[in-house]
Amino acid sequence: MRGTSHDAKDAVGGEPRHRRAPMTTSRHQPVTAQGLPKPVGPYSPGMKLDSLLFVSGQAATDPATGKQAEGIEAQTEQVLRNLERILVAGGSSLQHVLRCGVFVTDMADFPRMNAVYERLFAGHRPARTTVQVAALPQTGLLVEIDCIAYVP
Repeated sequence: MRGTSHDAKDAVGGEPRHRRAPMTTSRHQPVTAQGLPKPVGPYSPGMKLDSLLFVSGQAATDPATGKQAEGIEAQTEQVLRNLERILVAGGSSLQHVLRCGVFVTDMADFPRMNAVYERLFAGHRPARTTVQVAALPQTGLLVEIDCIAYVP
């Protein structure tokens, strides 16, 4: 069957796919922001590649108090502030976000989350997907947001 062989030639490079050298990480740069809680798993808060910045999903923990914000509006604001800290640490900003992924535990919270999101993005309209999930990694967390931004 065409296209299913492990020895299939790559249309661009001509090398068999399984023999191609792995992508180097020399251009990848982890990005962290001072004061944010450590990630709950083996991942970087942000990863910069050339002029793109990928930011992992952020929780609603206030770096000043170490406590999770309460309620969907306060959590959405804190999540976006945490996201913004990583963006700034990587040389970007909310105004340079290209795409967001929004994860909510209850779609009934969508209108209130959306109002805070709209206010903080201040007219900027990145592409976005919003989905309801059964649970998020931290107890009581109602919303998590990740993003991809460019670094001007």
